[in-house]
Amino acid sequence: MARRAGWEALLASLEQDAAGQAVASASPAAGATAAAGATAVWTEPTGLGPIPRELVGRASRLVAAQRDRLTALEAERSAVLEHLGALRAVDATREPRGAVYLDASA
Repeated sequence: MARRAGWEALLASLEQDAAGQAVASASPAAGATAAAGATAVWTEPTGLGPIPRELVGRASRLVAAQRDRLTALEAERSAVLEHLGALRAVDATREPRGAVYLDASA
């Protein structure tokens, strides 16, 4: 029973994190709040043993949700890189500005 309770707690925590990330990606304001709280480093739990058979489906759904989130993040990253490329291309076409002030006392 203790093994099952440990796995249920871990899965609940991971599901909560995944749900929070989904909300953050849907709302820019929530995303800023989630990003500020996302500084914790995840470490692999120890002492849980093998996952109980009755929790395998739940864990599989969590893995699928994480893969979907990864795909979305990769798409967002690509879009940001395209935007940065466009901004750099525009900036590269600007002519350098000359001096604004002239020192007439020299």
